[in-house]
Amino acid sequence: MSLSIEQIQKAAAAIGVGLDAAQAAQLAVYRDLLVAWNVRFNLTAITDDESILVRHFADSLSALRALPAPGATHGLTLIDVGTGAGLPGIPLKIVRPDLDVTLLDGTGKKVTFCETVIAELGLQGIRAVKGRAEEAAHQKEHRAVYRVVIARALAPLPTLVEYLLPFARANGVCIAMKGSEAQAEAAQAARAIKLLGGELERVDAVALPGVPDQRALVVIRKVRPSPSLYPRPAGKPRSEPIG
Repeated sequence: MSLSIEQIQKAAAAIGVGLDAAQAAQLAVYRDLLVAWNVRFNLTAITDDESILVRHFADSLSALRALPAPGATHGLTLIDVGTGAGLPGIPLKIVRPDLDVTLLDGTGKKVTFCETVIAELGLQGIRAVKGRAEEAAHQKEHRAVYRVVIARALAPLPTLVEYLLPFARANGVCIAMKGSEAQAEAAQAARAIKLLGGELERVDAVALPGVPDQRALVVIRKVRPSPSLYPRPAGKPRSEPIG
């Protein structure tokens, strides 16, 4: 059984996001593809419709509040680091077609799934790229070029800022989608944020419908270039986080 357009619109409305019928229909197709592919490939541990609706779709769309408004800036580029099954990047693209989106993941099957979703939904201005953050952030086509850099549940914040900030251009923003310990993680990551050229802007609490655990958006502004050393080689940001 697929999610209905009405169910999707209602869940989005609960977090203050209005979806038209076409956008909700695209998310319904996305759900069907996710469930079908998950039978063969381990894309996500969340597979029941209610959880997909709230913990995948509504959670992804909660990041809209941290994005620049449509038309506020020309060429709004966004990279979703460690996108997995395309979350939050694909839902954000569906609702904000003005975004130019890059989905980055190190696992080939997840990149292939994202490419399939993009093709099935007929989305333009979005692509999936296979690569590790530690390597891609040193490549000319990715380093310091994105206005928005986002990641969801990828790593503890001291590690995550080392992945994210090198992708961001001057005055761009990094958005870390975190849980109830977001404030504590932000404090732990203070040195890493400063070293990588960032400045903590705010921590926004996010309440998802029917979900007791608190979510939050940690918003970091890129105020200085990241030192060329960072991110360090694969494994280092996790095994030896900046502290």
